Amino acid sequence: MKKMQVWLGVCLFVVVMALSGCSTTKEASGGTSEEEGNGGVTKLVFWTFVDAHQKFYESMAEQWNQEYPDQQIELEATTIPYDDMHTKLLLALQSGVGAPDLVDIEQSKFPNFMKGVPQLVDLTDMIQPELNNIVQSRVEIYSKEGKYYGIDYHVGATVMYYNRDILDQAGVSADDIKTWSDFEQAGKQVLEKTGKPMITFEGNGNWSWWPAISQQKSDQVDADGNVTVNAPINIDTMKFFQNMVQEGVAAVAPGAGHDTEEYFGYMDKGSAASVFMPFWFMNRFTDHIPDLKGKMVIRPMPAWEEGGNRSAGMGGTATSITNQSASIELAERFLAYAKLSKEGNIQIWKQLGFDPIRTDVWTDAAMKASNKYTDYFGDDIFDTLLEVKDEIAPVHIREKSPEVFDAVRNKAMPEIFINLKDPEQVLNDVQAELTR
Repeated sequence: MKKMQVWLGVCLFVVVMALSGCSTTKEASGGTSEEEGNGGVTKLVFWTFVDAHQKFYESMAEQWNQEYPDQQIELEATTIPYDDMHTKLLLALQSGVGAPDLVDIEQSKFPNFMKGVPQLVDLTDMIQPELNNIVQSRVEIYSKEGKYYGIDYHVGATVMYYNRDILDQAGVSADDIKTWSDFEQAGKQVLEKTGKPMITFEGNGNWSWWPAISQQKSDQVDADGNVTVNAPINIDTMKFFQNMVQEGVAAVAPGAGHDTEEYFGYMDKGSAASVFMPFWFMNRFTDHIPDLKGKMVIRPMPAWEEGGNRSAGMGGTATSITNQSASIELAERFLAYAKLSKEGNIQIWKQLGFDPIRTDVWTDAAMKASNKYTDYFGDDIFDTLLEVKDEIAPVHIREKSPEVFDAVRNKAMPEIFINLKDPEQVLNDVQAELTR
């Protein structure tokens, strides 16, 4: 039996080393942080799957070294393709060798790292003192049994992006739209006056579904991890949205998603009056839809009823510390510096264009300072977020979530929005398939 365990351990080690691209190099050693030279410089290894995240942490390491010259960090940061990185990390944690000190883990993959005893460091002691300053739901999604294991870059608050030119042509004001009923009526007016749809929905994504049900405190899985795809609220929401498609008030996004070149071209021509997407979608406009600069405004989502939630926190990537790090205390201090401090959160906005998890920086003058986002959307972006900061309910990320996300994205949404099949039947069928 012992020989078999040793053999399995060797096999896993070989797989991890192969995924890293080499078998004996120092880079493949992952989180073997060490003090190098007489200066006491500590190396911290960081993995991510987003190049911009790597650049952010490299800049924060430079700032750290200037501020703490006696605790110098040599940050060895690497960007690895999304699937490869998560697979490599999982194998490294399972085998006990080769993991980095710090690592980004995307929200939908996080449940895979919470199975059994987490091989990530418990960050509760550093997060708990800041709970009054941050949007708590954005750390709850990376928790297990009351302990926190990751810190997000952003809130991902879902907002409405309105094309003010189209609304003006139709005699509609975005500020008069308070509920989804108001939105539908405004959409009919836009369609009548301009011949254009009020909004687009994804034909194979989660973003035209999850924020809308989250607003109503529903979800795809519940707090206990049970699949709730066909909850009554979810069915009613999809019936309402599908009806707008059938009326012509809404259209299915070209390319079936909001992150496609077809959709970017469609919106750039001013073909639809609005879309709701998380805050991080701003850079799709600035980088891919240039002709709408100065024409778009950001406002809260309509509520489903008076006084209801007008936003939802969507998407996300946590930075975690692995239990293989030889410098856990320093890694914790650096992570808190980058993602929990006020300056770190301001830099998240300045460098990444994200809505930082510390809401007390949303009123900082830096949030209105000129950059590509304020130049595109105006300087009142964070005024909108301040309106809805207490209306962002937590979502449930559980072990079943990745499978549920795939089923909703690839089966439910195409059937409802493209094939226009009965939402209740579609969601019942998906529920049955996920729970059989």
